[in-house]
Amino acid sequence: MRNPLAERVVQVPPSGIRRFFDIVSDMKDAISLGVGEPDFDTPWFIREEGIYSLEQGRTFYTSNAGLKELKQEISNYLCRKCHVTYNPNEEIMVTVGGSEAIDLALRAMCNPGDEVLIPQPSYVSYVPCAIWANGVPVTIELEEKDEFRLTKEKLLEKITDKTKVLILPFPNNPTGAILQEQDLRDIAEVVEEHDLFVVSDEIYSELTYCGEHKTIAAMPGMRDRTVLINGFSKSYAMTGWRLGYAAAPANILQQMLKIHQYAIMCAPTTSQYAAVAALKHGDDEVAKMRESYNQRRRFVLKAFEEMNIQCFEPYGAFYTFPSIKRFGLSSDEFALRLLEEEKVAVVPGTAFGDCGEGFLRISYAYSLEQLKEALGRMKKFVERLEEA
Repeated sequence: MRNPLAERVVQVPPSGIRRFFDIVSDMKDAISLGVGEPDFDTPWFIREEGIYSLEQGRTFYTSNAGLKELKQEISNYLCRKCHVTYNPNEEIMVTVGGSEAIDLALRAMCNPGDEVLIPQPSYVSYVPCAIWANGVPVTIELEEKDEFRLTKEKLLEKITDKTKVLILPFPNNPTGAILQEQDLRDIAEVVEEHDLFVVSDEIYSELTYCGEHKTIAAMPGMRDRTVLINGFSKSYAMTGWRLGYAAAPANILQQMLKIHQYAIMCAPTTSQYAAVAALKHGDDEVAKMRESYNQRRRFVLKAFEEMNIQCFEPYGAFYTFPSIKRFGLSSDEFALRLLEEEKVAVVPGTAFGDCGEGFLRISYAYSLEQLKEALGRMKKFVERLEEA
């Protein structure tokens, strides 16, 4: 029998995040600080709207692009929060999570051989999605000395005559890095000069801790070069509802919608009705969750300081990216020993790109009680390493 598998799929390794959690699932009394999922329940008024939609028998397909009312609320939100205007009928579509939107954007934009610039460390899906879109992923290695920001200089180093798309993953998973307005203006200047397009993944836009989130789509000349991607999982604690969206120029969105139409049909109807309520009435709940995350962020950074572990201050998302280079262990070795000896699961930095070596991703999307226990165990582990 000939090989039934596609080589470009086989050659992509499984997610580096999952291995540790497969071990954790069978380990009694283990604590995981690795999953990027809010520990809050979806706010009740959002769940109630989903329940009401089921009670009313709203269980049919929506239009491919999503409920008209939801697209209008997304347009209102982007105008209000990001100061950029999109036509809800032609420039906004609802997707199955932000991850589907990333996949659609790259498949709609990449011709075979087009280069896709991917700053790393970053979310694990970008490279596989670029490959499966017949693009060529080109990584840009971000550095701690720059607070893991994408600089104009680093971007220019990687641009060739084959470069077409830049993925902009800020606020960043796993580092928690953000970009300030001047950073975005510098990047926009390069993008326009080299006739590139941007896929801006802004799923953590509501979780920033030093001022309002800025989007590159609002920079001069960038709206028509940007696919802005966001969703409901992180901001509204709606991970299992699987709902995201994309806003883009009509000529790009039309092709994204075509792929979505054939592959997915539409995002879950119940989730869409719930999301309307989230956007209309969710600001106060988001603010409460953000304040709680900020409290945990400060607690975790203080704990690292007491352990003499270097960690630049993250201003977005709900992750820290501490350096463990001084211990002389690889990220994988440190994470595996911490799990085996203290039953605390974290993610090796290399899961997010080779330049993540020497770092760990530690999420603070957990209760303070869990964080105290887990970091207490980690402190004991560090003390043993220092004594050895």
